[in-house]
Amino acid sequence: MDRELLMKLVTDKMPYGKFKGRILCDLPEPYLVWYHSKGFPPGKLGMLLNTLYEIKLNGLEYLLKPLRK
Repeated sequence: MDRELLMKLVTDKMPYGKFKGRILCDLPEPYLVWYHSKGFPPGKLGMLLNTLYEIKLNGLEYLLKPLRK
């Protein structure tokens, strides 16, 4: 895993929608599952959401805990 990518997951915020302003790693899993079924947005945000989906799907949230402030 790329440390810079993981850092973005614990610092970047959702820019729009129901969870606007929430730090990406705090997005609820059902929201990520919904995005997975509908398609992630293009670009950097989509890549981050897809990565977060895979982390949560595989129970790897512990990778993010030491990076949180």
